[in-house]
Amino acid sequence: MPDPARLRDSTQIVLHRDALDGIRCELEHNFMLTIVSASGECDEWLRLIGSPVEIKNASRFLGRHGVSLP
Repeated sequence: MPDPARLRDSTQIVLHRDALDGIRCELEHNFMLTIVSASGECDEWLRLIGSPVEIKNASRFLGRHGVSLP
């Protein structure tokens, strides 16, 4: 049985909201992702959720736009 933490890491990215300034529309247009608030009461963090392939490609896109991933 796969490790749940590993599956979660391959299907989501958690970023500070400011990291997507200026590129969020392009990100949403080019990739099949769901973008939601990562915490209940504070909207500072976003969770990008998608298939492992989409997350991998979105990670590359973010890297090309200077977004460092945790």
